[in-house]
Amino acid sequence: MNIEPLKIPGCFLISAKTINDDRGSFVKTFVAAQYKELQLSVEFEEEYYTRSTKNVLRGIHYQTPPYEYCKLVTCLFGHVRDVIVDLRKGSPQFKKYQSIELNDQKSDILYLPPGIAHGFLVLSEMALITYKVTSVYAPTNDTGIRWDSIGIDWGIKKPIISSRDASLQTLDEIESPFIFTRGD
Repeated sequence: MNIEPLKIPGCFLISAKTINDDRGSFVKTFVAAQYKELQLSVEFEEEYYTRSTKNVLRGIHYQTPPYEYCKLVTCLFGHVRDVIVDLRKGSPQFKKYQSIELNDQKSDILYLPPGIAHGFLVLSEMALITYKVTSVYAPTNDTGIRWDSIGIDWGIKKPIISSRDASLQTLDEIESPFIFTRGD
């Protein structure tokens, strides 16, 4: 695995090794020892997947303390524009975003620490995304930022979004509970 830091501190793009042969491909997506070596969390509590069609935009979501989480994101099928937003006060990237394209051809994985909001837009006809998180789902702590309030060029004017996501607060309206530490 190759682990490369992103411009948002504490976030990494992990390129997993893919072995291809005439049967297909094999990808190792998680190696605890490599994560521990970089002092990244390896204590995951839950795992989910979403199946979404073209032009679906999910997010931009996060959970507040005490249910904040580290998250691993992988695109198993299809192609998405993935976006992360730094909500940690004191971070040099506070309230800034980074966009990364994930697809099933490159075995890339995103590692996101607590205080990073996450969302994606499906670019292919269908996409299958998995998430592994270090905290349990807590509905009263699950929230997000409205998709069109950050200045992200999604490349689409009217994505397919849930009523919940359409009613989220804007980036300027939220009061972030997260604090950046040099250990992030």
